[in-house]
Amino acid sequence: MDNTEWYGKPYYSLSAYLKNTYGRTYKKIAIDAGFSCPNRDGTLDTAGCIFCSEGGSGDFAVSLDDALAASDNAPGSKYIIYFQAFTGTYAEPGYLYDLYKKALKHPSVIGISIATRPDCLGLPKTLSEGLEIMPVLSELNTEYSKSGKFIWIELGLQTIHEETASYIKRHYPLAVYDKAVSALNDAKIPYITHVILGLPNESEEMMLDTVRYVCRYAPFGIKLQLLHVLKGTKLADDHAAGYFKTLELNEYLELIIKCIQNIPKDVVIHRVTGDGPKDLLIAPTWSAHKRHVLNSLHKLMKEKNAVQGEYALS
Repeated sequence: MDNTEWYGKPYYSLSAYLKNTYGRTYKKIAIDAGFSCPNRDGTLDTAGCIFCSEGGSGDFAVSLDDALAASDNAPGSKYIIYFQAFTGTYAEPGYLYDLYKKALKHPSVIGISIATRPDCLGLPKTLSEGLEIMPVLSELNTEYSKSGKFIWIELGLQTIHEETASYIKRHYPLAVYDKAVSALNDAKIPYITHVILGLPNESEEMMLDTVRYVCRYAPFGIKLQLLHVLKGTKLADDHAAGYFKTLELNEYLELIIKCIQNIPKDVVIHRVTGDGPKDLLIAPTWSAHKRHVLNSLHKLMKEKNAVQGEYALS
């Protein structure tokens, strides 16, 4: 990508994006704002997606008040507030407007990132009466972008393959993701798509197809998440029954490199692995050593002369 520095990595990482855009990096603070999820509250299901922990993927999250109070004790520091736990747009619009604005107006907050489901943006129809979130996001995005702050939306897609989506109990079709992406692009709200690599019964080509599909919409970013088996999940039961095996480190490194090679150079790669809570992690145990995984990836990419975007579709 012209005039963009990757700072020694063979791909365009979040830290590189922040340095290029703001001249520095910022810490993300994971927030649990007390949201539920249509896969938890009985609207679609009660058990959640089969890989999701009791903490709704927010096992390291804190409350917004605690996060802002901590930032008050560190004058001059700037943060990204990450609404991570459960579904970050799954509430009434007025409540969400006040919540997001509370974070955005804080002087220590440079922007917010909201993890949600494509079917919880009010498109093409709402899950609950009156739930229409896009106008809230559009208004705040317009207001705070003038002062250099941002809103990012993180969409949990995981896979484009309907059979896998049914197995993991995602409970929405691919067309809903397509409509959500179109609406976010129209509103000029940057979004990041989450993809899980290593889902049961998915081949390497199926996973690469998901990455290519996501990239055809020219997203702001993508997260490549290694499948973790966590205690207390339906996925853990299937793993114990021998229904599937998780990826070995060498398999994952080869796969992630191919994914990176298929991602256009201007798409920010926000994650290339993941670090599940060690007290909950069942498999793969090697993923608990995140620094080793990243170092191994960078070393192997250098040996292969592999870089982001070399196989990406134009």
